[in-house]
This record gives sequence, structure tokens and C-alpha cells, in this order.
Amino acid sequence: MSPPENPRENPPDERSMRSRMLSGALYLANDPELTKMRDRAQQLLHRFNTAPPDAIQPQQAVLQELFGALGSGSEIRPRFQCDYGSNIIAGNNLYLNFDCVILDCNTVTLGDRVLLGPKVQIYTATHPLDPAQRSEGWEFALPITIGNDVWIGGGAIICPGVSIGDGTTVGAGSVVTKDLPPRVIAAGNPCRIIRQL
Repeated sequence: MSPPENPRENPPDERSMRSRMLSGALYLANDPELTKMRDRAQQLLHRFNTAPPDAIQPQQAVLQELFGALGSGSEIRPRFQCDYGSNIIAGNNLYLNFDCVILDCNTVTLGDRVLLGPKVQIYTATHPLDPAQRSEGWEFALPITIGNDVWIGGGAIICPGVSIGDGTTVGAGSVVTKDLPPRVIAAGNPCRIIRQL
């Protein structure tokens, strides 16, 4: 994970903060457009997370409004938290157990039949190593891709910029800092491949 160059050393970047965020460049999260998008997501999440247990259809409608895309047959258990929601692209039959967190400051792509255990955390968001940049409010985000038929055990953390291949299983409590290929079992902190399937 390489932080972008210092914005003070480059020609001015005229793109919106949203465009910069989605491209992996340094951006300011207190930008009015981004703040409005996060506020919208929090309103939708409040509706989802406080709905009665039998309000399945209203909850699904909220999720369809929240996510950038959400395939059929998906089930997300409350409490679920995310930054924007609109940057989450999910396939069919997604299952998120209780208390999952997705910091979707960049795109999070979840394939078909992805299973996330309770308290799984997916972080695209990160910060510059330079403390001066951090104190000025700069941050950046790197996309995460999780393939089809992936199972991620409870409490695992997926770090910015990681890709996980189809059919892979990640053990509970793992911290995934590097890409994982298809069809492996991996676990640990940092997460390592234990065996091929």
C-alpha cells in the first residue's frame, strides 16, 4: 500500500474530492459533497438497523437504495455500518452476519455467494504516513475485491487494496494485508496461506 504523493508537490488537482477519492488519490473527507453522501448513508443505515426483525421487505428496500448494486437472495444482519454504501457492489446471495463494517471510501466488490462472519471489517480507507498530511486532513482509499464463493470468518479484517480470489476461505480473526489467490485456506495476523484447496 503506497500512499499517493504529497499534493503540495504536484500541480493542483482540479478533480472533485469524490473523483480523487475513487481514484486512490489524496482527498479531504470534509468536502461538502462527501459529507452529504455520508449523511445520506447514515440515515439509510439507521432505518435498516432499527427496523423490526420481521420487516424484511422494508429492510431489503433500504439496502437496495444504499448499495451501489446488490444481487438477489442477499441477507445482511444488523447492525451493519458503512461510509457511503454507494461504493459497495455486491453479487447474488451475499450473506453478512451481525456487526459487519465496510469502509467504502473506494469501491468494494463482493462476488456471488460471499459469506462474512460476524464483525468482519473491510477497510478501503487509509491515511498518509506523513503526519503533516494527516494533520491537514488528507486521506486516501484503495479498492478491495472479494471473489465468488469466498468465506471470511468472524472478526477478520480486510485491509485497503486487497483482492481475495474465488473460493478462498479466510480464518476467523485474520488480518489480510496482501492479496490471496483463488481456492486457498488462509489465516493469521498477518494472514498467510495455510494450504491449497
